[in-house]
Amino acid sequence: MAPRIIVVGGGLSGLSAAHTIYLAGGNVLLLDKNNFFGGNSTKATSGINGALTRTQVDEKIGDSVKQFYDDTLKSARDKARPDLIKVLTYKSAAAVEWLQDVFNLDLTLVSRLGGHSHPRTHRGHDAKFPGMAITYALMQRLEELVESDPERVQIIKKARVTSVNKEGNKVTGVTYEFNGEKNSVDGVVVLATGGYAADFSETSLLKKHRPDTYDLASTNGTHATGDGLKMLMEIGGQGIDLDKVQVHPTGLVDPKDPGSKWKFLAAEALRGEGGLLLNNEGQRFSDELGHRDYVSGEMWKQKEAKKWPIRLVLNSKASNVLDFHTRHYSGRGLMKKMTGAELAKEIGCSGSVLQKTFTDYNAIADGKQKDPFGKKFFHNLPFDVSDTFHVALMEPVLHFTMGGIEINDQAQVLNAEGAPFDGLYACGELAGGVHGANRLGGSSLLGCVVYGRVAGESASQYLFQKVLTGGVSTAAQRLGQISLHIDPSTPGRISVEWADGAAQSSSQSSSSSTPSVGTATTTQQSQKSAGPVMKGDKADSADPGKVSKPTDPVDFKVPEKEFSMAEVEKHNKKDDLWIVVKGVVLDVTNWLDEHPGGPQALFSHMGRDATEEFVMLHDDEVIPKYAASIVIGRVEGQTPSLEI
Repeated sequence: MAPRIIVVGGGLSGLSAAHTIYLAGGNVLLLDKNNFFGGNSTKATSGINGALTRTQVDEKIGDSVKQFYDDTLKSARDKARPDLIKVLTYKSAAAVEWLQDVFNLDLTLVSRLGGHSHPRTHRGHDAKFPGMAITYALMQRLEELVESDPERVQIIKKARVTSVNKEGNKVTGVTYEFNGEKNSVDGVVVLATGGYAADFSETSLLKKHRPDTYDLASTNGTHATGDGLKMLMEIGGQGIDLDKVQVHPTGLVDPKDPGSKWKFLAAEALRGEGGLLLNNEGQRFSDELGHRDYVSGEMWKQKEAKKWPIRLVLNSKASNVLDFHTRHYSGRGLMKKMTGAELAKEIGCSGSVLQKTFTDYNAIADGKQKDPFGKKFFHNLPFDVSDTFHVALMEPVLHFTMGGIEINDQAQVLNAEGAPFDGLYACGELAGGVHGANRLGGSSLLGCVVYGRVAGESASQYLFQKVLTGGVSTAAQRLGQISLHIDPSTPGRISVEWADGAAQSSSQSSSSSTPSVGTATTTQQSQKSAGPVMKGDKADSADPGKVSKPTDPVDFKVPEKEFSMAEVEKHNKKDDLWIVVKGVVLDVTNWLDEHPGGPQALFSHMGRDATEEFVMLHDDEVIPKYAASIVIGRVEGQTPSLEI
């Protein structure tokens, strides 16, 4: 097998690294322990930061890279790493424009989140959650490359990496489990395995480093258990800032299951567009746009003062701007629309008390009064009790881990002596130190793209240097086997190809009996697990949040068996759960952990028709592509309307 780079983790950071490696001319193998790419990246709801982007320039926003750097430095506090922050902020515009140019993403709406001196958090006009739109675009394109360029791109899902292999200071590959069997594969390694904000295991990093957060609910998927961090620490990688765990102030409380360990996040954009946080007396208690740890701290003070529950309140103007968010949360039963009188009644205060809160806030925004909490930015005014509101219960939740494995500004993993390992890189939430003591909203997706690209570039340079200096194979083996090709369709791109010589056939023949070589094993596994894939000319780049149609028709038919809605409604328990989408009946009982949005997203639709919420997030193709096995029939009297 030609030399390649192994990327572990299929979230936005791993996908960014994989695409960067491919675009640089390298070969890439992507391993993910889940059946679906995306990780926590698909859950990001506010957008991606960038300073001095084309969008900001067009909007005449007077931001600067230095100002973004200073804002990030201030947020990072005593744990700031200026070298890492400089890469994050100075490469931010290039990262946003890479997404726009290479993946045709719309990122032309900009808003200001807490802790930012200017609007710089980018999202698209299509209203989809930007994390999902961005991550899906990269996921789709990589799956297309598996089909169109299988010699250079391979994917193995449900491959749980268990160890990073090394000889001395040099990393040689990884060992992973697939279908209960252990395999090893050799190559340069990029780890993008995410954080540990759902690590409730026996070896919990949360319990060890932040026991005070261990009992909180988490917005993370169950996969965020710090696997990569633990593997790297086993071989001498250094964990840093592991006590720096971000508790996000606005986790949505489900009135039907308030004690759930897993909660959805209320996007920071809700407060960014003017949402207010009110206590059980109908009063504000904080600068809603302050840093996340500050707002969470103020909420805890309210709890100690017995002034819970806390409600997030959007007026009609903000609700209209955030129509997708409000419909999405309402569809899950997490948000309600109500009048001012109904809001006062639900809070338990009088309408006049609520109106005074609003009148004071309007006066502060107009500069007639000083805000006791120091708020500086105001949007979508005025507030008035005669308006209609979208309202949700809030509590602080585990959200993001700033701590992680120590890297340098080239994304190299550092050993106990502070020197880089040879051939080992880390990016995304796994990489510690990038955000310091507190992360700014909108910088998680940015960190994934910036450091994913840096890791991809650094790993590619390392591999190509080894090839050119003889570090990959002997001179005799290399002779006549390496050719450089200039790609006319991509100016400046040179691809390296290894011809089918003696070394290639030798490694392939040995791989069939020796899994450590990885050639035949990984090829077979990637074919088994990747599922139907698409060719590039069929991509629907106009709507990157949707999965494009496969080149060949998917062999999928909705079973003829019919069920009445009355029958569907009986299957409304966590251990017996059916839902309906576009006239098709799905039995998701044994598929809960496979769902990329987590089980909670399905629990809110038990025994119900979830078509409206499904359409908001997905294209019809995801059912035959990723969930054909759970389709059990159709709704009586309805013609299934899945477009496949």
